[in-house]
Amino acid sequence: MLATELVITERAEFVASAARRLIVEIRRVLASQEHCSLALAGGSTPRPVYQRVAAELPDREPWSRVDLFFGDERCVPPDDPASNYRMAQEALLGRVPVEPAQVHRMEGERPDPEEAARAYDAVLPDRLDLLVLGLGDDGHTASLFPGAASVAEVHRRVLAVRAPRSPLERLTITPPVILDARLTIVLVAGPEKADALARSIEGPSDPRRTPGQLARAGLWIVDTAAAARLERHDHGRPR
Repeated sequence: MLATELVITERAEFVASAARRLIVEIRRVLASQEHCSLALAGGSTPRPVYQRVAAELPDREPWSRVDLFFGDERCVPPDDPASNYRMAQEALLGRVPVEPAQVHRMEGERPDPEEAARAYDAVLPDRLDLLVLGLGDDGHTASLFPGAASVAEVHRRVLAVRAPRSPLERLTITPPVILDARLTIVLVAGPEKADALARSIEGPSDPRRTPGQLARAGLWIVDTAAAARLERHDHGRPR
């Protein structure tokens, strides 16, 4: 099974293309309903995309109607350099007119990560309108790592997990949240992601080995370097 949509961009155009598409999807949701629930990814790839979105969409409308969530978080204080919330705040949230009540962060600093996971499950909407994800060079997405029991979770929507790399303690959404999202947008850039991308989109179905496959039916925006190992490049055209 191939991705519902795969957009391959030249590397220099990746950020602009991804930002434009995210803006289009936010506006599309708001054209048919009052509010849009948008969950953000952490990591280095989305940062410049968020910055571009903020630059191109600085007005109160539509941000007054967007509720913001997160796909995963490191168990650190919100001002820690490793915090996904801090990255999103610096790149996007602090640059657009959103009210604090619209931003629902994962409280990774809580002493009990299990309690933090349950608390976040309680604030997540039944179904996200838009979910932004990244892809690690090992095939992980959110903080769902290859071989982890969390990849097989079918009931709980948020878990406290241990990552194979620092910071070890994390919070993450689970497969049901990804599979239920109305649209998942996966941002992938760089040659180090080429193998993981090929396995996620074209490899035999095995999410336990490649959790990125959980988002296989979403919209994938990737640069030419990340797409280098795809068997067919005509899934999407550079733009």
